Amino acid sequence: MGVSGSGKSTIAGLVAERLRWDLLEGDELHPKANIEKMSHGIPLTDDDRRPWLGAIARWIDERIRTGRPALVTCSSLKRSYRDILRGESQKGVVAFALLAGSRELLMQRMGARKGHFMPASLLDSQIATLEPLQPDEAGAVIDIGESPIEEAEQVIDRLRLA
Repeated sequence: MGVSGSGKSTIAGLVAERLRWDLLEGDELHPKANIEKMSHGIPLTDDDRRPWLGAIARWIDERIRTGRPALVTCSSLKRSYRDILRGESQKGVVAFALLAGSRELLMQRMGARKGHFMPASLLDSQIATLEPLQPDEAGAVIDIGESPIEEAEQVIDRLRLA
């Protein structure tokens, strides 16, 4: 989890490859209207996010039901969003790795990437929306700025995935 530019896709890909777990790029489940809004620099509302989060939660539930370990990339900016993803029955089963870094580093990363629908102009709204993990939420904060491999290892170690 984390704001745009934090490295969610890169780190999740490395972790999934190392552990041989299923991986869902959460952005793939965004409705077209959400992608268009963000592409035009318009932040999503909670109402925009609700169906998207529900689709991700169903994907997570299916993996849990079938006993298949998995990773999902999703901003998960608010506690209420994480509650939807974790569901009432999944407390302690679903954990979050918050990839956190300075605004400057995030802006630099967003400026360097090509072909992503999320413009750098929305970074400040994401930072303002981000609610840190709470003590009762399973997860860990990973400071970005190391190599992707080192960050992936931190996720594995801190969440005790291996």
